[in-house]
Amino acid sequence: MKGPWHVAVLMGGWSAERPVSLMSGEGVAKALESRGHKVTRIDMGHDVAARLAEAKPDVVFNALHGVPGEDGTVQGMMDLMGLKYTHSGLATSVIAIDKQLTKQTLVPHGIPMPGGHIIESESLYSADPIPRPYVLKPVNEGSSVGVAIVTAEGNYGNPIARDVEGPWKHFDQLLAEPYIRGRELTCAVLADQALLVTELRPKSGFYDFDAKYTDGMTDHICPAAVPDDITEACKALALQAHRILGCKGTSRSDFRWDDERGVEGLFLLEVNTQPGMTPLSLVPEQAAKLGIDYAELVERIVEEAL
Repeated sequence: MKGPWHVAVLMGGWSAERPVSLMSGEGVAKALESRGHKVTRIDMGHDVAARLAEAKPDVVFNALHGVPGEDGTVQGMMDLMGLKYTHSGLATSVIAIDKQLTKQTLVPHGIPMPGGHIIESESLYSADPIPRPYVLKPVNEGSSVGVAIVTAEGNYGNPIARDVEGPWKHFDQLLAEPYIRGRELTCAVLADQALLVTELRPKSGFYDFDAKYTDGMTDHICPAAVPDDITEACKALALQAHRILGCKGTSRSDFRWDDERGVEGLFLLEVNTQPGMTPLSLVPEQAAKLGIDYAELVERIVEEAL
């Protein structure tokens, strides 16, 4: 479809990632307007279907992050309405937001992911589910919301104490995984091509929600200063995961790399089907390094949806 297009930019919503989604959505809207497209901004409320029906856009740019914009709910609604939309569809979104379903889908194809299993949070107060150090995270929230690293010398208690703040106070079930020492790497895929590998170096602690979204809290080294075989392995795994899950538009795969073990130490942690599109975000940064400016990136994501 030749432009200019009428694009409804869907943003906001009510997940923990609302502020980030609003920044992503505003960035996308301005970029589209700068290229001469008509934009209708929609801050998602429970009347979202009525507002989309009223807008009658050519395509919807889904700039939502977290539930229900990233878990298949909004995708199913738009499918029923016969709307074209960016990023992944219903089935892909359902699987990718759920870390356990993602493992069940990708590991049989030979993609290395950390072991681990789902536990009841209540059980943590009597014993560790796996040997320390280990990671506890919600099964289906994005963006490092509520991740805890439990170490032998940590201050959560042994066993974990009931009154200590952590994800166990907010979720009935958690995913327990062995902690992989080493470095945090990420690789974006755009329209079936792996872009670059970025290393994320938080200035303190680890790459949590605040480090992700606060300017200056995390150094992005792009392209990552890692051996060529690690770069190639990250790109190949990110592209393979994108294809197996059936991602569309853009996705971003996050890895841990134990740099004492070479390629054997590389593990895929998760695949983000709605990666951030803020000025700080990793996908626009990787695209820019390859000469794709922000407005062109947005247009390319929309073109794939059309």
